[in-house]
Amino acid sequence: MRLILASSSPYRRELLTRLGIPFTAISPDIDESPLPGESPADLALRLSVAKARAVAQAHPDSLIIGSDQVATMGDLPIGKPGNFERAKAQLEQLSGKAVEFHSALCVSDGNRDITADIITRCQFRHLGAQEITNYLQREQPYDTAGSAKAESLGIALMDSMQSDDPTAIIGLPLIALCRMLRSFGLNPLEQI
Repeated sequence: MRLILASSSPYRRELLTRLGIPFTAISPDIDESPLPGESPADLALRLSVAKARAVAQAHPDSLIIGSDQVATMGDLPIGKPGNFERAKAQLEQLSGKAVEFHSALCVSDGNRDITADIITRCQFRHLGAQEITNYLQREQPYDTAGSAKAESLGIALMDSMQSDDPTAIIGLPLIALCRMLRSFGLNPLEQI
């Protein structure tokens, strides 16, 4: 069975390569707008399923991985900033606050979907204006929810981080993914 990552994210592609399983990455073409009244956690889960199903329709007999991540502060969703000014405003808002990152997964064979929402709780440090500017100039995390690239210098923004899956914060929870893949008969430890 062919493995497909339904994502255009270079971060997710890099993470999936760690498992040593050959795969193809295909960008799903879906509307990622939230539904009226939809919680951020529900949004992340719905989008992970929509991505997997969109690619599964065009690729029968394949195992599809869909994933989406939404950051929240309370009930407020925190998206990708897109540029320096919005990232600066975002980090000023998150300074000293607790943020939850919902990393949702869906693995689908076109007939059966298995889903999970892995939560990472991050406590941001109280950040000074110069720290924020220095970080943004060095990291340029404009394509990352919450402007925090925890896999690199963004870790210095944090006081603490709690999760059952250390790769969830980067966008693809590999522990949960391995469990889900095994339920479809694909064990990363049995691949050569």
